[in-house]
Amino acid sequence: MPSQPKLSRRDFLKVMRSAFLFSAFSAFGGAAYSTRIEPGWLDVTTLDLRLPRLSEAFSVFRLVQISDIHIGGWMNPERLRRVVRQVLDLSPDLAVITGDFVIGHVYDDWARQALTDLILELSPLTAQTRTLGVLGNHDHWVNADAVRAALASCGVLDISNRVHTITREGEHIHIAGVDDVWDGDPRLNEVLAQIPERGAAILLAHEPDFADLSAVSGRFDLQLSGHTHGGQVVLPFVGPPVLPHMGHKYPSGLYRVGQMWQYTNRGVGMARLQVRLNCRPEITVFTLEAG
Repeated sequence: MPSQPKLSRRDFLKVMRSAFLFSAFSAFGGAAYSTRIEPGWLDVTTLDLRLPRLSEAFSVFRLVQISDIHIGGWMNPERLRRVVRQVLDLSPDLAVITGDFVIGHVYDDWARQALTDLILELSPLTAQTRTLGVLGNHDHWVNADAVRAALASCGVLDISNRVHTITREGEHIHIAGVDDVWDGDPRLNEVLAQIPERGAAILLAHEPDFADLSAVSGRFDLQLSGHTHGGQVVLPFVGPPVLPHMGHKYPSGLYRVGQMWQYTNRGVGMARLQVRLNCRPEITVFTLEAG
């Protein structure tokens, strides 16, 4: 077996310098940056994806994904309004939200107010753009029925364990969803039975590691997920030190799982730990091309 190349003195010094600068940054400015600046610094990620089963009728189809709004925590109405405005500025053909609309574990007055705010702030999005979503673990922990009622009130179509088909020029693209994998009732076999044989299929699943199961079916061209927030903190040379259940294998960005693409969005909100470092909140724009 060939030996591993040794780190040169110059490269070693570069590594040490980077570590020193990062330590200094963390000590003197990191706290303010990671709590006040980066959490609201939206990153618009653009990706061109070729899907083999996508018809020419849907070529250059513009799909915009956001995830993990977590209204009721750091995410307040003003911040969500800014996210919605930016999504609308991207002129999507379709918007999708991959779970965790709310934050918490109890359904109390705070959660009720958060859902009222969610309805108010998402309504301008759904008034202009077809918007689909699935529930996440926090939605179930708070109150899945209440979250679903809020989505219905503001025009977000919940496709948990369902399939929504879009038709153009007699051709179809199927947007499927499963209920939250961690604490919901995902029914992948029922979803697969609802998808016609022809046409590209995209799956919304809150937890990204579900891709190991959905890819085996061979029916999905792309799975879109959230859940991890990208780790919220990503350390140089280390990566995210903390990741949630069902979010360890595909924590952030684009992956190939079998014959299926998997994309994990870093979310626009945050968990109880309200800090982001080297992991900006994300809006993802997919331009889909016929295969």
